[in-house]
Amino acid sequence: MRLLFASLASVGHTYPMIPLAEAARDAGHEVWFAAGEHVHAPLASAGLRPFRPADVFYEIYAEDLAPEIARLSPDLVIHGWGVPGAAIAAHRAGVPGLWHGFGRMFPDGIGLELPTRVAEATGTHLDICPPSLQDKDFLASARRVPVRPVPFAEPGEPPTLDRPLVYLTLGTAFGATEVLATAVAGLARLGVTVLVAGPMAPTLVDLPANVVASAWVPQARLLAGVDLVVHHGGSGTTLGALAAGVPQLVLPQGADQFANAEALLAAGAGARLLPEETSPEAITETARTLLAPNGSEFRDAAKAVAAEIAALPSPDEVASELPRLV
Repeated sequence: MRLLFASLASVGHTYPMIPLAEAARDAGHEVWFAAGEHVHAPLASAGLRPFRPADVFYEIYAEDLAPEIARLSPDLVIHGWGVPGAAIAAHRAGVPGLWHGFGRMFPDGIGLELPTRVAEATGTHLDICPPSLQDKDFLASARRVPVRPVPFAEPGEPPTLDRPLVYLTLGTAFGATEVLATAVAGLARLGVTVLVAGPMAPTLVDLPANVVASAWVPQARLLAGVDLVVHHGGSGTTLGALAAGVPQLVLPQGADQFANAEALLAAGAGARLLPEETSPEAITETARTLLAPNGSEFRDAAKAVAAEIAALPSPDEVASELPRLV
């Protein structure tokens, strides 16, 4: 089969799709990947034939992808939740399509069109969110094929640091320097090792001796070796930490982060501080609770979700089922 994947040109939307694309390629399918150039390097390194349809930078509209569908004649289009235009283009061309999620079904009003409302292109969803965290209305109404979320592992090894180790990141798309600095100030008081990563990390100055800053770390390889993840609530970091069975402290800033934090809180696998609650003192006390021996209920809940994730069908298993799904 010839498969065409399509995604928004961002790490948070493209990376969750790469494991299935790689599995499909390894199963003998011909794989192409439509996205803006920002994510071409990792896609090319994975051998997934990335290309830029039309003058796409970030979003993909139906008119952008229609000529490429005519050129490639794919047997199946797998389109991310963030590119409903790709779903519409496949529908208009008479090509089967599957939605591919990036986490929990996001709430209305965050700037993305809900895929469940795209009248021309309803269909089956490849759902990487464990059911215990997934939106209950989506679980009840959507046609779903569960897929285990497997973090895309970029090349490189994480630094070797003393434990207990707290990993702090505000992701690549959201976040403010003042929030990051507040979190560093709160976590540094714990006396544990703090690794802060992301584009804003190198701008931090006068860091305490127990805080290490890096513009980038191989997060997929890092998470299994940390004791607490403090982050913005992005889907990739949330699912990655859950898959590793690590408790989380979420400091949501926007987009779907508030809904992700709420679901994590309901699962008992972490804690949340809303913007008006965030201070160095609150971060210190909340993180101390999550790290303490008497905070084992958070670790137990995180490990329970990790077991749920591990039991989901792997990308390899789902790739073998793609001809049947078509």
